[in-house]
Amino acid sequence: MNAMWPIGLVVSGAVIGFLVGMTGVGAGSLTTPLLISVFGVPAPVAVGTDLLFAAVTKSTAAWRYQKHKSIDWAILLHLAAGSLPGALVTLAWLHWAHPDTTMLAQLIRKGLGVLLIVSAFANIAYPWLIRTHDKSATDAPSSSRHRRATTGLGFVLGVMVVLTSVGAGAIGVVALMLLYPQLTARRLIGTDVVHAIPLTLVAGLGHLALGSIDLRVLGLLLLGSIPGIAAGVRVTGMAPDWIVRNGLAVVLLMAAFVLMTK
Repeated sequence: MNAMWPIGLVVSGAVIGFLVGMTGVGAGSLTTPLLISVFGVPAPVAVGTDLLFAAVTKSTAAWRYQKHKSIDWAILLHLAAGSLPGALVTLAWLHWAHPDTTMLAQLIRKGLGVLLIVSAFANIAYPWLIRTHDKSATDAPSSSRHRRATTGLGFVLGVMVVLTSVGAGAIGVVALMLLYPQLTARRLIGTDVVHAIPLTLVAGLGHLALGSIDLRVLGLLLLGSIPGIAAGVRVTGMAPDWIVRNGLAVVLLMAAFVLMTK
C-alpha cells in the first residue's frame, strides 16, 4: 500500500457512505470493485472487507426505517431463514473445500461483473417500478406460497453475498417487489436494507474467520463512510433521485466492464 492509499480509502469511504445515505440501497456495490480495481486488494479479501463495511453502514440507516415503521418483520424473518443458512453453507464450503485461490478470484470477478450489470439495470428501472408498484400497494398480507418463495430468494441472496458481496441491495428490492406487489415501496426498501445487516454481518464474520479481511482497509473505509453517510442523509432530496440512480448505474456498468476485461 503506497503512501497515498490511506487517504484514497478514506475519501472512497466518504463518497460511498454519502451515496448510501442518499439512496439507501445499491451504492454498496461499488466497494468491492473499487478495492479490486483501484487499490489492488485480492478479490476474496475485498469481498470479506466489503461485507463488514456494509454491515456497519447499513446499520446506520436501520433506525430511520424502524422509526417510520417501514419494516415488514415477517418478510424479513422469512428472508433471513433462507439467507443466513445460504451464507453459512457457502462459508462452510469455502472452509472445507479450500478452492484454488486463483480460480476463486476469477470466479468472484466474473460473478461480480454480472451482478453489477444486473444491479445497474435494476437502479435504472427502479423509479418506473416504484411508480407502477405504488399504484396497487395496499399493505395486504402475503400468501404462504410467497413466503416460501421469499425463503428461497433469501438462500440465493445469501450465496451471492458471501461470494461477491453484491445482491442484498438493489437486486433484493426488485425481487421483493415482484413477490409482494401489494406492499408499499417504502416498506419493501426498509425490509431489504435491515435484512442486509445480519446477512452481511454473518458473512463478514465468516470471512474474518477464514482470514479474508483486511482490517486496516476496513478501518480507513469506515473513517470516511460514517461522516459521509451523515452528509448523505442530510442532503437527501436535494438532487433529483433519477440523476443519482442513473449516475450510479453508469458507475456500476463501468466497474463491471473493468472487472470482466482486466
